[in-house]
Amino acid sequence: MSQQPREKSVTRERLIGMQVVDGDGYLVGTVRDISFTIGKMGISLYVEGKEGVAKEIAWEDVQAVGDFVLLKPRPTQAVEVQSTQPVQPEAQVQTPVCPVCKGRLTWIPQYQRWYCYKCKKYP
Repeated sequence: MSQQPREKSVTRERLIGMQVVDGDGYLVGTVRDISFTIGKMGISLYVEGKEGVAKEIAWEDVQAVGDFVLLKPRPTQAVEVQSTQPVQPEAQVQTPVCPVCKGRLTWIPQYQRWYCYKCKKYP
């Protein structure tokens, strides 16, 4: 007999204050509230980014909720680059921080989770 995956509900209180990470592992911001759009079905996460800029993320774009909110990956588009200039490295990548010690978390692919080496645990 195969087990059916259980539906998992998430309360507003649990979501508020969680970090939001996009499908590529970059920090998007922190959930500040839940929002509803008048005349439309569904809910959105009201997320405040690093620069204090707020944006709404549709609940349909959320892949999972655990220690943080993980967004679904965006479809990749093939882009042809025809440049002879060397590609400059991107700015320092933002990673989620540990809610306990505020240290940087490390993505552990084997367990599909973020890990805090300072606290020596999965937050």
